[in-house]
Amino acid sequence: MFRTALITLMLGLGSMANAALPLADSQGQELPTLAPMLERVNPAVVNIATYSTRRVGVNPLLNDPFFQRFFNIPRQQLQPQQRRSQNSAGSGVIVDAAEGTIVTNFHVIKGADEIQIQLTDGRSYEATLIGADPEVDIAVLDIEAQSLTQLDLRDSDQVRVGDFVVAIGNPFGLGQTITTGVVSALGRSGLGIEGYENFIQTDASINPGNSGGALVDLNGQLVGINTAIIAPGGGNVGIGFAIPSNMMRQVADQILEQGSVSRGQIGISIQEITPDLQSAFKMRNGESGVLVTGVSDDSPAQQAGLQPGDVIISVDGKATPDIGQLRNQIAFAPTDRSVPLRVLRDGQRIDLQVRVSRSYTNETAEDVHPLLEGARFDNTPDGRGVRVVSLAPDSRAALAGLEIEDRILSINRQRINNVGELRSMLAGRRGELLLQIQRGRSAFYLVLR
Repeated sequence: MFRTALITLMLGLGSMANAALPLADSQGQELPTLAPMLERVNPAVVNIATYSTRRVGVNPLLNDPFFQRFFNIPRQQLQPQQRRSQNSAGSGVIVDAAEGTIVTNFHVIKGADEIQIQLTDGRSYEATLIGADPEVDIAVLDIEAQSLTQLDLRDSDQVRVGDFVVAIGNPFGLGQTITTGVVSALGRSGLGIEGYENFIQTDASINPGNSGGALVDLNGQLVGINTAIIAPGGGNVGIGFAIPSNMMRQVADQILEQGSVSRGQIGISIQEITPDLQSAFKMRNGESGVLVTGVSDDSPAQQAGLQPGDVIISVDGKATPDIGQLRNQIAFAPTDRSVPLRVLRDGQRIDLQVRVSRSYTNETAEDVHPLLEGARFDNTPDGRGVRVVSLAPDSRAALAGLEIEDRILSINRQRINNVGELRSMLAGRRGELLLQIQRGRSAFYLVLR
């Protein structure tokens, strides 16, 4: 949990009606307004500016001793210069006033050497990055400040399509701005925006600079973190996305408690159900699910009784219409109890219990092979290779050209399907490694020596 309690029970419908307190016009007619709620909430949404410092090289001619002597160039002109530049402007949400904890998007602070926070009362602070999860696009910051305001979190599982919401942020660096709309859809995934997607879609205007800001309900409770838009014409077209508050809270809790994020895995490879497969596996008309194509040895899935050819149709009572939803459900499933699965096997619906494990995800291989020291890996949703989820910039793998989000398909020409196989393959080995890498749509080989 956050270092102080953040979760507040959702208020009743009567309280929601009172959130828009009426004012009277010049004729004495009462008018609804969001102003009282916003006056209370706005101080909890901050503006974020990030800066980076890069070295600017000197002209190669200046390195020629003859050129230096001939033109009598001062030594200080021969030294590489540093240039400070502003990277981006974004937004953040104070979720723990006592501790100065702020949540924003990872892409807002990515690559920053300095993060500046500005409050609505004009105060400014330099923030410290506590940790981040690029896969969900969440970063947690800390500032040393007093008299802060925090937002209470709403249970985002209780949000419904049609609920009124307000987006608060710093669009285009203009300063704090609010826009209103409704929840347009829930559970949006498969957009290719983040590694783990379960977005709330809204038509409240979200623009560049709103990233990391708050999506709140009419009570002023945090529903989600504004993250992305679809903008084919370059501007807002009424399709914006926010990370649900429950997903944000799970990620931020882990970052605050252990400094990093681990996600649940059960050790399966999967694929989407096509119309032909729906017929072949005797699924009902309109029924959806995800096909299990492989089960790792000694995995939680094998222990639960899952088999290749099973179709997972629900996890913990919630439907699994596609790979994105199943991946989210397993990744953020509780590990302190068994989770019920319903699968379709040979036309029969079977209920199983699986205990989700975090030992299959976010593994490090540094204790297996020294050339991969500083790299961490995660299983891929389709069971093809492993994804690089973090990488020390000064590690040998990074210097050789490995990058975060690369997918390692094989090592020394031996195919790998998950982190467990990676560890088994590298156990006790030394010497150079030949990695087959997939980066975006390209594939190539990389040698580590």
